[in-house]
Formats: sequence, structure tokens, C-alpha cells
Amino acid sequence: MRRARAGGRGGVFTPRDFLDVAARAAVDQALSRLAKTGKLRRLARGLYDFPKVHPKLGPLSPTPDDVAQALARETDSQVQIAGARAANALGLSTQVPAKSTYLTDGPSRRVVLGKRVVDLRHASPKHLIAPGSPAGTVVQALRHVGQVRAADVAQVAARRLSASDKKTLASTAVQAPAWMRPTLVLIANAASGDLDG
Repeated sequence: MRRARAGGRGGVFTPRDFLDVAARAAVDQALSRLAKTGKLRRLARGLYDFPKVHPKLGPLSPTPDDVAQALARETDSQVQIAGARAANALGLSTQVPAKSTYLTDGPSRRVVLGKRVVDLRHASPKHLIAPGSPAGTVVQALRHVGQVRAADVAQVAARRLSASDKKTLASTAVQAPAWMRPTLVLIANAASGDLDG
């Protein structure tokens, strides 16, 4: 409980996050006991949180990103937001999708949190370009909106990405599908504001 408190309210974790403290069976028992007493909340099998509490709404749902990161730590894998969520993260879409999709090099898993769904889908390395980075989000947003809106992605990404994110994009562009490469190279080489207008 001390460690959960240290991470602050809103933290999401799995038994693996505590294996340096005790053996798996002891960790499982402790988490189960803390969930039964209401100190922690069990979100799904092997997934817990120390929820933020709103004065009127009560315990709040954890962020999809926190859930995905906890699941990735459990299986020692990487995750990358994908689809509509990536487009939304870049500001290309104002719609917040009810289902948050992530690509992972770990196992597929789906967690339902009330009306929201966090969906981890196993993907091959060619679909996981620069996972967990802003550059990876750009690739996934571009994949989602397609060639027709590539210029929109380029304009937003050129402004938003840092110089180091652009370097990452430049070094990984070769892994992307052929139709994406010119756009990714354009973003990587653009100084902020170059693509406006």
C-alpha cells in the first residue's frame, strides 16, 4: 500500500510491479486483500488501481494510457496508441473514441472499464514503428487517416514534434509502408512552422 500511495492516486499496476517486494503468491494475496477492503480497486484479473476520487462523482476511471502501460509492464512488452486514438492525440480529430486501441509486441488483451474499452492487439514489428514515442503516434495517426489526409498529419506533426522526435521519425521512416515514407521524411526535415499555409 505504501508503494501505491507513493505513486499517487490514479496509479495502475499489476502483481509484477511488486515482485521485488515479495513472491508472486504473497503479492497476489496482498493485492486481493487490499481490493476487498476497498483500499485498492480491482479493474480486471491481475490489474488494480489506486483510484483518484472526485468529491461528487466518487472513484474515477484510470486513463487508458495508464492501463495499457501497466499491462505492457506485466508482460515486459511495448505499446503504441493506434487508430482513432492516435489521430485524436495529435489533434487531427476531436472525437474521443470509446475504445482505446494499442498495438503491442506482447499478447493481445482487452479490458473493459465501465463504458470504455482498452484493447491491446498483438502486432508484428513492421506495424510497431518507434513504439511508445510521439514519432510512433504520428505513424499510427497517418496509418489511420490514410493518404488522403497525409498533408494534415504532416502540418500538425511538424509543429508538435521535438527535434529528437523528428530524428526518431527520420531513422524509422524506412520501416513504414512506401506510401507513408515521403510524408514522414517531410515531417522529419521540417523546422517548426515550415509546413504552415
